[in-house]
Amino acid sequence: MHQQKTICLSFVAFLLAGRLFLSAAAPHTPFYSADEHKTLAIGAPAPDFSLKGIDGNTYTLASFKKARLLVIVFTCNHCPTAQAYEDRIIRLTSDYRDKGVAVTAIMPNDPSSINLDELGYTDMGDSYEEMKLRAAEKKYNFPYLYDGDTEEASKKYGPVATPHVFIFDKERKLRYSGRIDDVEKPSKTPNTQDARNAIEALLNDKDVPVATTKVFGCSIKWAEKSDWINKAKEKWAKEPVSLDTITADGIKDLLKNSSDKLRLINVWATWCGPCVVEFPEFVSMNRMYRRRDFEFISISADEPAKKSKALQFLQKQEASNTNYIFNIDDKYKLIEAIDPRWQGALPYTVLVEPGGKIVYVKEGPIDPAELKKAIVGNHLIGRYY
Repeated sequence: MHQQKTICLSFVAFLLAGRLFLSAAAPHTPFYSADEHKTLAIGAPAPDFSLKGIDGNTYTLASFKKARLLVIVFTCNHCPTAQAYEDRIIRLTSDYRDKGVAVTAIMPNDPSSINLDELGYTDMGDSYEEMKLRAAEKKYNFPYLYDGDTEEASKKYGPVATPHVFIFDKERKLRYSGRIDDVEKPSKTPNTQDARNAIEALLNDKDVPVATTKVFGCSIKWAEKSDWINKAKEKWAKEPVSLDTITADGIKDLLKNSSDKLRLINVWATWCGPCVVEFPEFVSMNRMYRRRDFEFISISADEPAKKSKALQFLQKQEASNTNYIFNIDDKYKLIEAIDPRWQGALPYTVLVEPGGKIVYVKEGPIDPAELKKAIVGNHLIGRYY
């Protein structure tokens, strides 16, 4: 009896250790049981919902009652896989609209549960306002619905990742759940058009050839993951912040960019109001893109004697990127080293490709959205794998 009890306790300890190991091995994916957000089963009726669209209207199942088939795609702005499939969802909507097929998209993520380092393939997060911007930019031809505040509808359907497609028949019974097709990269031709095959079968009163598939993409950012945001902030706060001096020749070398990374350089000063106001945007961009082929470098135009003051500012900003301060108090030599065309107004920002090609220049405050678009739109970065 004692031996059985010992074995039982050891087994429990083993399970707990395994759980802790899984949590530690995947710091951005908390451990959940399979039943917490269970995926809707084939044959189940479509759960009703009441969600606000980007057009300001509220949508329910009844909004699509005239459609022969209803296709619901759980997708989002930030995920590289979701972005890779945007054009295909638009084409799917266009190809089947006149055949009685309604397509709508639901954004299932809690925006506050998305870390900055999960935004490395995008210029936008998943807020309602950013959904409107992305839809306008891509000219979405389907309703795009927001479920980020409560995730109630998403929890009923149980999408695994973005994008995840659910196809319902005329009686609104689930007939297909899974991927759009089997090839993520838009430039390649899919081998199997799973969603289209399901739609064609249902339109012709046939059984769906493959009713379920696995889904590849970004995990759903459930509200339960928000604790990881605070943990990330704590980690960032512990990263060392330094400030080194740099000469005019050193700055010229930075602009030549002999690295293999897209290099963002911002010239700023503690006495420059706009510089101080916008600097947190650069810190955020660094956290978003630093895992890609990207680096952010700041250059302080403060007097060398004010180095400690500049360092204190950087420490307060948690700017753990590479930081420099010009080694002499001659602003005109700084200007010439950065860019002879620069008239001298701060802040000054340049984006430089390897080999020294400047692809973005801004004298004065940046437009963060514009700059992020320039970064993620560059061939060295990109929106998908």
